[in-house]
Amino acid sequence: MSFQKRVTEKLRKKERKYETEQLMKEKRSEEYEALEEVFDRSTLMVIYNFLNKGTINEIHGVIRAGKESRVYWGRDNQRNELAIKIYLTGSAEFRKGMTKYIEGDKRFKGVKHDTRSLIFAWAQKEFKNLEQATAAKVRVPKPIAVKNNVLIMEFIGKDGDQAPTLKELAPKNPAKTYEILLEYIRRLYSGAELVHGDLSEYNIMILRGRPVLFDISQAVPLSHPMATYLLHRDLTNLNRFFSRLGVEVLSLDECYKRVTNGGKD
Repeated sequence: MSFQKRVTEKLRKKERKYETEQLMKEKRSEEYEALEEVFDRSTLMVIYNFLNKGTINEIHGVIRAGKESRVYWGRDNQRNELAIKIYLTGSAEFRKGMTKYIEGDKRFKGVKHDTRSLIFAWAQKEFKNLEQATAAKVRVPKPIAVKNNVLIMEFIGKDGDQAPTLKELAPKNPAKTYEILLEYIRRLYSGAELVHGDLSEYNIMILRGRPVLFDISQAVPLSHPMATYLLHRDLTNLNRFFSRLGVEVLSLDECYKRVTNGGKD
């Protein structure tokens, strides 16, 4: 190889090395920005408090990420698996979407309308909704603890692998799953006095062949002015999905009557 070629090859190697280093720096920078977005000082103090109490013993990677929150996999002192949901306190876009679900919910009357107060109320709202759903024998992640923007609940899956959603994996027995979900909606309505409000194949997991509802922070009480509209939307989404799987679904009116005990609120 000539001297000129050797020099050219060395320069190319240096260029490639420089490009790789720059990419790594950019990647690390993005990772740091993502961590800082989630783990601000206030959130770190909450996590530290849970660690001191033993509510959390380990925190591992992100299992679900959205515009409003990040969900991390973890374990407690007894090695039970946890889902640690952290709402992003800097999400102004989230604030716009949550207001309509909080306003009209008597459980949160008087909540301040600044972003941080609304997000703290939203985490409390999801915790209370999970409590009420669990008491009504609706299969949801069991709530464990909540403070500020951090919600800890049962992990649905095994060894850090989250159970698939209906969107990701169609049920083996669609007709049976449809009936179970109709019953869950009925129990939510009559037992928990809640309407899910955002039910779809994206927020129903399948664990050991049975459905589990999750992401029920937006669920509203029956007294909420949007409750009837949201219930109809939930039932429409349910029928749409299962009819595509070949299930002979009930009419919307029949579904509504079954859920509300003949429409008697």
